[in-house]
Amino acid sequence: MTAQEEINFNRIAEAISYIRENFKNQPGLAEIAEEVNLSPFHFQRLFSEWAGTTPKRFLQYISIGYAKEMLKENLSLFDTALATGLSGTGRLHDLFVNIEGMTPGEYKNGGEKLSINYSFAESPFGNIIVAGTLKGICHIAFYEDENIALTNLQRQFPAARYQQILNQEQQNALAIFGQDWSKLQRIKLHLKGSAFQLKVWEALLKIPMGKLTTYGRIAKQLQNPNASRAVGTAIGDNPVAFLIPCHRVIQSSGALGGYHWGINRKTAMIGWEAANTNNQR
Repeated sequence: MTAQEEINFNRIAEAISYIRENFKNQPGLAEIAEEVNLSPFHFQRLFSEWAGTTPKRFLQYISIGYAKEMLKENLSLFDTALATGLSGTGRLHDLFVNIEGMTPGEYKNGGEKLSINYSFAESPFGNIIVAGTLKGICHIAFYEDENIALTNLQRQFPAARYQQILNQEQQNALAIFGQDWSKLQRIKLHLKGSAFQLKVWEALLKIPMGKLTTYGRIAKQLQNPNASRAVGTAIGDNPVAFLIPCHRVIQSSGALGGYHWGINRKTAMIGWEAANTNNQR
C-alpha cells in the first residue's frame, strides 16, 4: 500500500466510523465529506472505490439494520422511524422497499399481510417450485420432495398467506425453460436481501445466456475486487434459481465451483444453454 493509498484508506475508515456513530442524524454527503476534509465530489468517488457502494447507500444499510432490530423489539413503525433518525413512516417505508424489497410492516409481521401464490412444475433440470407476490417472482427452487420445497418457501415469510395457484407472472418465469427468453423483460422480481446481495443478484442478471463469468469479475464489476468470497456467499443465497443465473458463475481456475442445487445440475445448465445459444446463431 502506497502512502497515498494509506491516507485514502484511513479517510474512508474514518468516514465509515462517522456514519456508524451518527446515522441517527442522517448526515448528508457534504457533512460526511467535511468530516474527512474532502470535497463532496472527491469523497463520493473515493468512498465508492474503497467501500464498493456510495455513502448514501452505506448510510441506508446501517439505518435499516438498526430499524430491523427496533422492529424485532416490537416498536411501532412510527417510533422505529424516529429512533432511526427518519422524519416519519413514509421515509421508513421507502427505505425498506429500496433495500429489502418489502415494506417495514411486511418485515415486522413476517409477511403477515403478504399473499404468495406458488405452483410446482417440471423443467429440463428437474422439478421446481415457483412462487410470487403481487410485486413479482420471489422464489424459484429445484426440489426432490414437494412438502420440503413448500416448507422451505414458507420459512422465508412464516406469516404470509399461501395459495397453490399458477398465475401469469409464474407462467412468464417458466417460459425461460422453453427458450422463450424474450419474456425475461416482462418478469418482475420481488426480492428480499441486503444491499450487497441485491447488487450481486443484479450483476448476475446481466450475464448473457450461454456465457460464463467468475466470482472475481463480479467483485470487480461491483468495484470491490477483494470481495470474491462475499460475492460467492451472496450467490449461494440466490432465492430465484435459473432466472437469476448464479449457475453462470465459475471459479477463475475454470473449475465450476459450488451450486446450491447440485453441481451436476449446474453442469447440465451450462451445457444446455451453450447448445441452445449456438443453435440460434
